[in-house]
Amino acid sequence: MKKTKKEGYFASIKRRDPAARNGLQILLFYPGVKALFWYRVAHFFWKLKIRFIADWISYSTRRRTGIEIHPGATIGKHLFIDHGMGTVIGETAIVGDNVTMYHGVTLGGRGLEHGKRHPTVGNNVFIGTGAKILGNIVVGDDVRIGANAMVLHDVDPGATVYGVTTRKE
Repeated sequence: MKKTKKEGYFASIKRRDPAARNGLQILLFYPGVKALFWYRVAHFFWKLKIRFIADWISYSTRRRTGIEIHPGATIGKHLFIDHGMGTVIGETAIVGDNVTMYHGVTLGGRGLEHGKRHPTVGNNVFIGTGAKILGNIVVGDDVRIGANAMVLHDVDPGATVYGVTTRKE
C-alpha cells in the first residue's frame, strides 16, 4: 500500500479503491475527499486561533458528509476515507501519510484526560470498517487493523490486529 514517487492524491485513491474510475468521479462523489478539503480549511483557521470559524466549518462538514474531523487534528498526506459515514477523528489525533480508513472508524479519547488524548497513527496504515482506536496510543507504520477492532494499546510497525480485545497476529 505504499505510494509511488510523485503520486497525486486522486491517483492514490484510484490505487486503493477499485471502484474509483477517474478524478472527476472522486472529486464529486467521494465524501472523504470533501471532508478532508474542508478539514484543511478549518485547520488553517484553528492554527490562527480563530476557533469559532474552524469549529463552524467542521460542524458544517460533518452535517454534509457524516465525517467528523476535529480542526485541531494533524493529518498527513493522502488520507483516504472510503465511504466515511460515522468516521470521527479527535482533536489531538495525528494521522500519518497514505492512511486508508473505512466508515465508522473512530480515533478517539478514553475519558476526560487533558493534553494528548487521541491516537497517533503511522504511515501506510489500513483501518477497517468500524474500528475504534482509543486513547493516547501509537499505531506503527504499515499496520493493518481489522473491521470492528478495538485498539487500546500501542501497535508495533507491520502488525495486523483484529477483534474486540485486539489480538495480534
